[in-house]
Amino acid sequence: MKYLFFDIECAGVFKNVAKICAFGYCLTDEQFNILAKEDILINPQGGFHLTDRKGTQGLVLPYKYEDFKTYPTFLQRAEKIYALLQDSDTLVVGHASMNDVKYLNLESIRFSLPAFCFRFADTQFLYMNRIGDFTRQFGLGAIAEELGVEFTPHRAVDDAYATMRVAEAMCKAENLTLCKLLEKYEITLGKTENREVTQNTSVSFEAYKRNREKAKEERERKRAAFHVFADKAKRNRAKEGKLKTKTVCFSHALELQTELAERLLCAAFAQAAKITFRAEECDIYVCFETESGARLQSVKARGARVVTPEEFARIVEA
Repeated sequence: MKYLFFDIECAGVFKNVAKICAFGYCLTDEQFNILAKEDILINPQGGFHLTDRKGTQGLVLPYKYEDFKTYPTFLQRAEKIYALLQDSDTLVVGHASMNDVKYLNLESIRFSLPAFCFRFADTQFLYMNRIGDFTRQFGLGAIAEELGVEFTPHRAVDDAYATMRVAEAMCKAENLTLCKLLEKYEITLGKTENREVTQNTSVSFEAYKRNREKAKEERERKRAAFHVFADKAKRNRAKEGKLKTKTVCFSHALELQTELAERLLCAAFAQAAKITFRAEECDIYVCFETESGARLQSVKARGARVVTPEEFARIVEA
């Protein structure tokens, strides 16, 4: 068994187009001895339009962009790339692989090439399983720094090499081969076939998703119960009070604190306040001090008053 660690850089990614400009790979044996290592540079046949994951901040690749027009196209490089990825004796490995596999499929469509067909492991997903944290993404740079791996970000071959070193470090830490490490964490490989991509999964990840869904359902149940309570409680809203002209909205997090939210709401109604569940309609927004997010920012941008539950309690109970 050989391991093919790979990374892709694109000159631009649009809705249904990904113009690959670099395919970097590091081919090793099962002991991580390097058999081949190369940065396959590709003429993307278009300009460079680089953004970060949010689609806003421009990225800078460590290449001379003007040189790319002299390189072969993806069509001209395709035979080698297909051979590397589809070798039956090779395990393909990337970091946060889903996008890279998607880009390959888009290029196969652009150049009327056969669909890629191979299975792949993902070092990001393996790392998440090892530490038992599926709540956020872990970039290659962050993991590499933790494991003492140095590399140049966004040079495809260096990213591929760093992915290899990260995999090697995790294997050495547990004294297992990569295949055995994947087996230990009950990871099912991702797959691309007929241009359909299936992501890596695992027993732990599936359990996490089930628990997350249960937690979501419980949050929705609590919020719905609070809304029902509010509809009933507002029948006793006072006609006069210090908040007669004010409309109050509670944050979603506060709505989940049932006892506190109901107590504050009743106190607000006693002061003739109105209640809304739409943040854009409120005069007073009640949330915990640690909260953030787009909803809170939109409230602040409108100039509505933002207070903590403690501050609101002093307002309504004074």
